[in-house]
Amino acid sequence: MRQIVPAFALLLTSTAALQAETYAVDVWADNWFEMRIDGELVAEDSVSITTERSFNAESFTFEAERPFVIGLVAKDFKENDTGLEYIGSGRQQMGDGGVILQMTDASGEAVVVSDDGWQCLVIHTAPLDKSCESESNPVAGEGVCDFEASDEPAGWDLAGFDAADWPQADVYSEAQVDPKMGYDEISWDADAELIWGPDLEQSNTVLCRLTVE
Repeated sequence: MRQIVPAFALLLTSTAALQAETYAVDVWADNWFEMRIDGELVAEDSVSITTERSFNAESFTFEAERPFVIGLVAKDFKENDTGLEYIGSGRQQMGDGGVILQMTDASGEAVVVSDDGWQCLVIHTAPLDKSCESESNPVAGEGVCDFEASDEPAGWDLAGFDAADWPQADVYSEAQVDPKMGYDEISWDADAELIWGPDLEQSNTVLCRLTVE
C-alpha cells in the first residue's frame, strides 16, 4: 500500500535536514570512551577497554541540529571495584585516565574543544585510600580498598537535565597524563586540553557534558 505523506510534513522534514550540520570529531582517551548526542550514541572506542594498553585515537563524523548536548562517557581500565590493575603481579597499580576532544564544522572551523568549560561527574572512584595499591590481597570494599560507585543519572546527556551542581572538568597537562599511542597522530587545536575527574588515578568512570548552542 502506498503511503501518502502530507505536504506540511515534507516541508518540516526538509527544513530540519537543511538545519542539520555535519561535524568532524577527534577523541583520544585512556582507556575508553563513548560519545552521545542528545542521548543517542554516535561513536564508541573501537578498542576494548580490556585490551592491555588500549590507547588510541578515534576520528568520526555525525550530523546534528543546534543546540545539542554532547554526553561523553570516559573510563579508565580497572580489574574490579578496587580500581586496580595487574592485581597480584609485580605491576599491581592504580591506572590513570585522561581524555581530549576536538570538533570542527564542515568548513573546518573549531566548534568545541575539551577544556574546563565542560562539566564532569565521577561515578566510580577507587580506591578511596591510595595505599590499597600496595595491598598483597586487595579486596574491593574492604579496609583501604573501599570505593564509591553510582549509576549514570537518568537523562544526564539530554537538554532538560539540571547539571547545575556538576563540577567543572579538571584540566591536566601532557606531562601529567603522558598520552600514548594515537595521541600524536592527531593535530590538536591549541585550545584543546586533556580533562578528567579530580584525580587521574582514583577517578575511574567520568561523565562529561557540554551544550553546543
